[in-house]
Amino acid sequence: MSEAKLRVRIPWRALSMVGSLIAIWVAFSITTDGTFVTPRNLTLLARQMSVTSILAVGMVMVIVAGQIDLSVGALAGLLGAASAMIYVNLGWPLPAAFLLPLVLGAVLGFVQGALVARLRIPPFIVTLGGMLIFQGAILGTTGGVSVSPARPYLFVGQAYVPHALGWAGAGLLCVVLLYKAVRATGPARLPWIGLAVFTIAFAALMNAYQGVPFPVLLVLVLAAAFTVLAKHTAFGRHLYAIGGNREAAFYSGINIDRHLIAVFTLMGVMAGIAGIVLTARVGSATSDAGRMMELDAIAAAVIGGTSLLGGQGTIWGALLGALVMASLDNGMSLMNTESFWQPIIKGIILILAVGIDMASRKGRGH
Repeated sequence: MSEAKLRVRIPWRALSMVGSLIAIWVAFSITTDGTFVTPRNLTLLARQMSVTSILAVGMVMVIVAGQIDLSVGALAGLLGAASAMIYVNLGWPLPAAFLLPLVLGAVLGFVQGALVARLRIPPFIVTLGGMLIFQGAILGTTGGVSVSPARPYLFVGQAYVPHALGWAGAGLLCVVLLYKAVRATGPARLPWIGLAVFTIAFAALMNAYQGVPFPVLLVLVLAAAFTVLAKHTAFGRHLYAIGGNREAAFYSGINIDRHLIAVFTLMGVMAGIAGIVLTARVGSATSDAGRMMELDAIAAAVIGGTSLLGGQGTIWGALLGALVMASLDNGMSLMNTESFWQPIIKGIILILAVGIDMASRKGRGH
């Protein structure tokens, strides 16, 4: 009986998040005389949130395991700079410029995970130290000079998917979502139907400008892959078990150290992808790239329903959280709001999200 109740409650929470996002969009649409909801602005908004979304996808897995990673912003900046320098300064081919930073990110993530798992150093300390190290490494590597890759490199951050391909992808996704809706029962059908409608509306909006941005397509592919990893593999289920009750996970035979090292390694790879997309999107790698992005990623995950206590969270919820934050930034910029209001409002929303999570857990007796 309790499981059935849980299945009904989760869709309503997701729908309430979507409702909040719609309220934000309506408010900004009114205050900006409709500029906020133009296809051009929404396309730019989707591109703007892509880097944070990639980091948030990896961060959900880390937080679900009861860990935290404060180094991902600086690591993304470092790996983005390394990618640009491999392509521009060393003149290596594009595949090497894309793959080597991902390998480096995996190695650095592995090292941080090993320090947490093997030496029992708190992840807050390990990744805070990593953040400082990576920030210094960016400055030392670039010498404070921007590195600007040529056009082929910029594809991953600035290209658009052809309209026909965008419609085909949206149609295929709709078929899957409607199939899920048919298999569900009662109120559980509503989220799947809502997602199907959103998919068509999204494709229509993007194609009304120049098409679906390639970084957004990359985010969706990564989100789908990590959702499968989190929900439909033993590794993902074990991460939820570790974050939910570490002692019980240990006594059930789960190798906790191995899983923690693996999740930090994955986070390093995601930081590499985010760094490459960031460099390609802005057209250059700078010494301050990625600064404070770790906080945006954590905030997106938490606003999207991931609990900082571990054991609870979804990838798609984190994307909603990233969209909320990007919408606030974009809308306030269009309104020419004083810059100091942006971090204040995002901070208030983050505190509210954590407060709601703590209150809901207390109500369930956790």
